[in-house]
Amino acid sequence: MTLSSKIDWTPPSRDGVGASCIVLPAGSWLLLINFLVQRFPAISADVWQMRMAAGEVFDASGQALAVDALYRTHSKIFYYRSVAIETPIPFDEHIIFQDAYLVVADKPHFLPVTPAGRYVQQTLLVRLKRKLGIDTLAPIHRIDRETAGLVLFSIQPATRAAYQRLFRQRAVKKQYEAIARWQPTLRLPMVVRSRLVEAESFMQMQVVDGEANAETRIDLLKVEGTLARYALAPTTGQRHQLRVQMNALGMPILNDRIYPHHLPETPVGEQEDFSQPLQLLAKSLQFVDPVTGQERLFDSRRSLLF
Repeated sequence: MTLSSKIDWTPPSRDGVGASCIVLPAGSWLLLINFLVQRFPAISADVWQMRMAAGEVFDASGQALAVDALYRTHSKIFYYRSVAIETPIPFDEHIIFQDAYLVVADKPHFLPVTPAGRYVQQTLLVRLKRKLGIDTLAPIHRIDRETAGLVLFSIQPATRAAYQRLFRQRAVKKQYEAIARWQPTLRLPMVVRSRLVEAESFMQMQVVDGEANAETRIDLLKVEGTLARYALAPTTGQRHQLRVQMNALGMPILNDRIYPHHLPETPVGEQEDFSQPLQLLAKSLQFVDPVTGQERLFDSRRSLLF
């Protein structure tokens, strides 16, 4: 292997999971494993020893690092994430479009888009990589684990930035549907503008006074008893934007476990309750393709239930 190929080496995916990368900071650790145990307190030294023995931690040239590997400041290491106990998500994603540049997937409720926390294999990205055999696949945007609907993925790294730019420039028309409490006192349609910031409660956002950083148009589609079906069209993409704004209007989305009151996650190893999915759906995406110039309109095939 030449020096150039070592520098340009990219770790392959393993079972659909891409390698994570760390540039080692300045520090006084003697061994690499000492740093890893301190950096990731939820992962024991025994687990790191097993990973290193299995060749799952390696340097920038692709050389597997042994348990007794020395700590080298500013060097780059790669490792593969895994979860000892991962709850299977018993719902399937569907591919509704694919060409040389894009994959559009219709995500079920409860499935995360990318590996994080307690989910690695049970994520949309890893499932699609395994199904399609496309190692370069990467999401262009994200939706919550609890939300169902459309997610766009880029295939070619060379054109990825062009699609990401569409979302930064708000050139994508996004349409959601939600089932929530019916508020007959509100005059709809309406445009909600609010300022969202992180709340003290874990994972929650909140509405505060100040310059608006979140905007959503809300339309009424149907009323059924005490509930209603709403069309939500956000022009911004703040975290939990639709869930926070609907809750602030007195219309929390049906089966929301975070707003208005955050409920604890199911403990690891226990069976998760999949019977009451959040009634929020990323229904459609519309934009002009920056690579082909074509007008794109994608619609989810899923529906929400009162």
